[in-house]
Parts: sequence; structure tokens; C-alpha cells
Amino acid sequence: MTGFAYHIAGSGDVQRVAVGQALGADAAGLVWVHLETTDEQAQGWLRDTAGLSDYVVDALTATETRPRCEAVGSGAFVNLRGRSREELDTSDLLASVRIWAVKGHVFSVTRKPLIAVGAVEEAVKAGAIRDPGDLITSFATAITQDLDPDVANLGDELDACEERLDAAQIFTLRRTVSRVRSTAIGYKRFLSPQRAALEKLAALPGDWLDDDDRLHLAGAADRAARMAEELDAIRERAALLHEWLSDLRAEQIDSRSLIIAIVAMVFLPLTFITGLYGMNVQGLPYAQAPWAFDAILGGCALIAAGIVIYFVQRHWFER
Repeated sequence: MTGFAYHIAGSGDVQRVAVGQALGADAAGLVWVHLETTDEQAQGWLRDTAGLSDYVVDALTATETRPRCEAVGSGAFVNLRGRSREELDTSDLLASVRIWAVKGHVFSVTRKPLIAVGAVEEAVKAGAIRDPGDLITSFATAITQDLDPDVANLGDELDACEERLDAAQIFTLRRTVSRVRSTAIGYKRFLSPQRAALEKLAALPGDWLDDDDRLHLAGAADRAARMAEELDAIRERAALLHEWLSDLRAEQIDSRSLIIAIVAMVFLPLTFITGLYGMNVQGLPYAQAPWAFDAILGGCALIAAGIVIYFVQRHWFER
């Protein structure tokens, strides 16, 4: 079982302690215990040593989670999603942090290294965290601040693709657009329920949530809503850009098919004539004449020129 713990005294002094010693700290302050695993040892510690209920332990260590907020007795369980330092599966692009908060204690659990944990730990060391509301607010703010530039970068990538819209770069652009669209869908899957979770948390009753905390949570929820709306726009733009690229690809194929058709039309009668005179049979006109080869060659050239002129007059080469 890996993790760390902090004790924040009522006077504002911050001390990092071992996880096993965290629960013996002064109850007047705030104790934050963060576990970086959901294995059986962590489950046993949360259940037996921390004294959490089976329902809360199961919620903190569940394998599949989505953003939500739920009041349980005098505390609250919150699950949020944010970016991880590790590369995650394309179907699950954001790592989760599960938080159980009551007055005086906060337990957080992650399965993957969450970038926001570092920012929250720095805020604790700086003395900006005094109660559970401050800690959860710091998590929500750090997650949204970390995600916001990444969402903006997705829009910038689509802008760059639109500027480079060219038939010669179709395959490269399609790969980029598909990746951006897949990432936007993966983010949107979690940001919409995350907004609802933050709004529900801001409205929960409890003396461990100050009015200032509720305002910050509402701000984080509003930011999550704005990112969700931006992801919707990115997804729609990506779909439209993909259609444009498909149209360019279709036009490219049509153009090449037209060239092939013109070449076939030029050589079709020539192939018939050369095939006819290439038969090894008696009775072909002028087969023994010394000038026949030059005549047939000249006739083929005239036919080819006539067909090309016809296509030029019909403006086929301009299509």
C-alpha cells in the first residue's frame, strides 16, 4: 500500500506524516490521507484501521467509476476525473480520484497517478488548505485548470487542420482529426457528469463546507460545463472536417478515374486495330504490302489525336 498523509493543525501548521500514524493526529485539525492503490491491503486499512463503512470503502476502491457526488451521513463521497501522468487507454482517457470527506478528515484514493494531486499537495504545503471543503475545492480547481489547456489545444489542432486543408495531406489530416475527435468524446464522457457532481457537492448541507468553498465549487462546475460545451463544438467541427476530407478524397478518386477512363478510350480503338492485324491468319488486307505498317501506325496516331481533340473540346481535361 503506497500513499502519504498530512496533518494540518488548527493553527495552520502542516506536517507530513506516515499513513499509519495519520489517524493518531490531533483531531482539532484536518487529516488528509491519500492512497495510491485500490488493492486488498488498502481496502483492509480503510475498513479496519480508518473505520470506514463497507459502502464507502467499496466506493473508494471500485474498479469502474464515473464522476458523482453522494451524501452519506455527515460526510460526502465525491468521484472526480482528471488527467494522469501515465498514458491511459483510449476508451478511458481520464484517471479518477475518489474522495471521502467528513469534518476533520479527508480520504482520497487513486489507481493511476493524477496530475492534480501534485497541485493539491503544493497547496497544502503552502498553508492554503484548512478544512475538507478547501481540500475538495482545491482538487476540483486543479483538475479543471489542468484540463482546460488540453481542451483548448484540441480546438487549436482543428484550426491547424482547417488551414492545411489540402488533397495532398488527406491521410495525415484524417488521422489528426480522428484522434482529436476520439479524445473529445473521451473527455466529454466524464466532464458532463463531473459538472453535475460539483454542482451537487456545492449544494450539500454541512458545516465542513464554507460559503467560499461553495462559490469555488460552483466556479469549477461552471468551468467544467464550459469545457463540455467546447468539446461538443470540437466534436461537431471534427465531424464536419472529416466530411470535407472525405469529399476531397472522393474528388481525388473521381479525377484519377477520369484520367484512367480517358486513357482507356484513347487506347481502346488502337488495341482493336493492332489486335486485328496481329492475328496469324491469311486474308488480312495489305498484309504483304511494304507500306502497311507505316500506314497502320499513322492511322493509329490520327485516331488517338482525334479522340484527344474530342475530349479537349468537351472540356474533360478541366474536370
